[in-house]
Amino acid sequence: MTEINELKLKNYCAQIERELLRFTQVKPELQGIVVQAMEYSLTAGGKRLRPMLMLEFCRMCGGDISAVLDIACTIEMIHTFSLIHDDLPCMDNDDFRRGKPSCHKAFPENIALLAGDALNTLPFEVISGAAIDGRITAETAVMLISVLSKSVGINGMIGGQVIDLQSEGKDISEETLNVLQEHKTGALIEAACVMGVVLAGKYDKIPAAARYASALGRAFQIVDDILDVIGTFEEIGKPVGSDSEQNKSTYVSVLGLERSRCEADRLTGEALSYLNEFDDCGFLSELTESLLERRS
Repeated sequence: MTEINELKLKNYCAQIERELLRFTQVKPELQGIVVQAMEYSLTAGGKRLRPMLMLEFCRMCGGDISAVLDIACTIEMIHTFSLIHDDLPCMDNDDFRRGKPSCHKAFPENIALLAGDALNTLPFEVISGAAIDGRITAETAVMLISVLSKSVGINGMIGGQVIDLQSEGKDISEETLNVLQEHKTGALIEAACVMGVVLAGKYDKIPAAARYASALGRAFQIVDDILDVIGTFEEIGKPVGSDSEQNKSTYVSVLGLERSRCEADRLTGEALSYLNEFDDCGFLSELTESLLERRS
């Protein structure tokens, strides 16, 4: 990325991380441990891609991003909740996340479970609160809640996780894998992009944002699958080869390494083509290209 866009990326991450910390400042005496667990996972690192996408689509559509930083963080809360629950012994049983002990290893398992639950509900409190404060309209809040809740449910991330669990140890088709990942990974990425457009009130841009997100989401997952094969613990923050050990179907297991790389490249190009429908998309174009070459 260019130097100016690298600075913009760092600025976005810093703003998002400061805002996330604001939600866990108050730790009530009796239930403070669950807030500590929420904070532990929220501040464990990560690219902050989803809130960044929401802010960028809002900005590209003419919205004021300074007024909606807390709403952008809602998508990161949902993402973090999903990671906490994914790592639990009853799910993927992963001991590490982003190079640190998973939430259920740093805290009691029942507290980690409740921390995930709390991060799944807090976003809707934040969005409705923004409407009550008058920063967004009630209509906008309803649209945001509709998009976000659908992206989490059985036709979104949770549905994808179910397909993933039921596919363990089985040979599945590329078509089934696409459906799995469009739900498990792609749904939240699409929600982030569409919510940004909704915040700016440019509803005619929703289809282009959704198409961009669909291509980006699949490319992003393919690169994740590649890194699980060729990456290192230091790069990806968890043991390499965990998907294979759990008999999970991935793009590498279904397509092979080289075809996976080609498909990620093709989908990245497709995502970039949809950005042409937006003004001042240089930063997001560079970010999209950089995700193809990432090592973490």
